[in-house]
Amino acid sequence: MLLEFKTKNFRCFKDEMTFSMIPAPKQKDLDYSILSSKIGSKNHSALCSAVIYGPNASGKSTIINAMDVFKNIALRGNINNCEQFEPINISSCQLEYIPNISSNSSESVDFEIKFIESDLLFNYKISIALGSFKESHFERQIKSEILRINDRIIYERENNELSKLAITPINQHLNNKIAKIRLERIAENSLRPTELFLTNGFKNIISNKIVEIFEMWLKDKFLVVVSTNLIRTFDFNLFVEKPEGNYYAGPTLDKSLEIFGQSASKTGYTKEQNNALRIVSFINDNKGECVNSSYFESYGTIRFLYEFPLILKALKTGGILAVDEFDASIHPIAFMNLIKIFHNDEINTKHAQLIFNTHNPIFLNADLFRRDEIKFVEKNSKTTSVHYSLSDFKTKDGVRRSEDYMKNYFISKYGAIQDVDFSQVIDDYINTKNTVSKD
Repeated sequence: MLLEFKTKNFRCFKDEMTFSMIPAPKQKDLDYSILSSKIGSKNHSALCSAVIYGPNASGKSTIINAMDVFKNIALRGNINNCEQFEPINISSCQLEYIPNISSNSSESVDFEIKFIESDLLFNYKISIALGSFKESHFERQIKSEILRINDRIIYERENNELSKLAITPINQHLNNKIAKIRLERIAENSLRPTELFLTNGFKNIISNKIVEIFEMWLKDKFLVVVSTNLIRTFDFNLFVEKPEGNYYAGPTLDKSLEIFGQSASKTGYTKEQNNALRIVSFINDNKGECVNSSYFESYGTIRFLYEFPLILKALKTGGILAVDEFDASIHPIAFMNLIKIFHNDEINTKHAQLIFNTHNPIFLNADLFRRDEIKFVEKNSKTTSVHYSLSDFKTKDGVRRSEDYMKNYFISKYGAIQDVDFSQVIDDYINTKNTVSKD
């Protein structure tokens, strides 16, 4: 269950950006959208969904991108560029592209995440020196790294020194029973400038179990997709059968496609040698011959086929599904039904969460989203953006549950919108003589 994600000096977010899934105080909206988990004697609540609005190039996609970059850094355990061939997200492999373009070399890039998994409250923060934007030869270094579990600091790192190490709160998860002084000495000797202590020294020396829970949550439950068109793999076994060869399909997919409106041919997936996902349709009713579905299926159907397995996985495992432009090319009624499933306590029993950005104003609806679930992003300069929620506007400003959110958004009551008028530039182009030389 995701509670909070923060980043600083990441692309357009020069100042700290806090994306919170914690319910805002005193918001009496849609109680069924609230998830709850108890850690010790303390109860923690989280929103089950969030929708992000803002004009083009405002920074909506950057929030999803930052989550993906953090996830990739944490799983590979270092801040070096990776050698992955054809990365889905170039920023996750070439980190010199992520500092804000106006920042200087002394400003670090920060990430912080707070989530609950296996009855543990994780709070992990890293601050990394990457240099300025596109400074590829900068000598990178992890400036600080902090791990808290159940609100207690487990370790704190400053550069290549451990300023604090407390093992008592995780005593039952330790690899070995070693004297604390000796453990500190061994742990500090394992620190490397570009390696995360958590997934290297801490994992090997102090607690493999804690890191295993952390990594499994990132890998299997924190489902971040910067583009559904570039999804490479997912767990086929969650909902499909393998009738023959390398073709994956099953009754869940068939029934869902029929509800979606596609019933002309049997459709499924093939996983190719490079683990790329290809959507195909059988010819002659399951005789073994298949063709690429993009030849005759609509773009909306293809997008649904890419996205639907992710939705099933999130709901089946209690995952967090964060997707850039999730609803693009899908009819609002179909997508609205999927949102309501995440809000349905009888179906969403594993506490799955859905986060997506959109340009469709139909979701600005008090009967669909709480005020703290509606997020905005807008540019406050050419190179920086700010993020806020509808619940940040106080009721004295007129943002009550009874208000027409869509109408207020279009009259710029909440910001995160801009006037667009191409008429002058097009008129100038049409009426300007072509002065380009033929030489």
